[in-house]
Amino acid sequence: MSLAKIPNRTDYVDEVYKSLLDAISAGVLAPGERITQEDLAEKLNVSRSPVLQALRLLKKDGLLEEAPGRGLVVAQLDPVRIGHLYQVRGSLDALAARLASVRKAKIPLSLIEAGREAAAGHDVNALIEADTAFHKAIYEASGNPFIIETAMLHWIHLRRVMGAVHQHQLGRSGIWEEHAAIVNAIHDGNADLAASLSEKHTDLARESLILTLNSNDLTPVRMKA
Repeated sequence: MSLAKIPNRTDYVDEVYKSLLDAISAGVLAPGERITQEDLAEKLNVSRSPVLQALRLLKKDGLLEEAPGRGLVVAQLDPVRIGHLYQVRGSLDALAARLASVRKAKIPLSLIEAGREAAAGHDVNALIEADTAFHKAIYEASGNPFIIETAMLHWIHLRRVMGAVHQHQLGRSGIWEEHAAIVNAIHDGNADLAASLSEKHTDLARESLILTLNSNDLTPVRMKA
């Protein structure tokens, strides 16, 4: 997979930022990889100015960091930070699922089908988008706008962690079965079960990813065709 060239336009900062965020999330730009303004400008087919601005934003967001003598590199995935992030996400997901269940909200089953379809392919960003759409739907179904607002404060990092999950845990094929079970509990109005399944789902993702990181086995698991 390579970086996608940016269409010819006058203002590229948002597009460059999104392209680099996708590349970092999908592992195209791997943790510890050196980033140069000139190289990215050439690969993306844009001038250096929007690349510089996008790099500044990514550094501010904590996705890039200074490395002595090396300029900017992609930030490493920190197991401790991931654990803290998932504690917040787990609580939000469980609360959202509980509130959605109380309302017997209808989560579109098409989201599950889209996720299974993405899981059968090779595009990590497609998996991230499907996963994001699923969880956002539950946040919105909760009826509490502060849940999705709180989640969005950390979504750049959650997106990157989702990418790591899908890169390194593709063998954990039960992700969308877990999602389907959460949806069934919500549709049945079983608030305790929906919350419990959501929390368990988050715990499994966190534990598996942290185990992978601590073992230093960062080789992505390839998806079956």
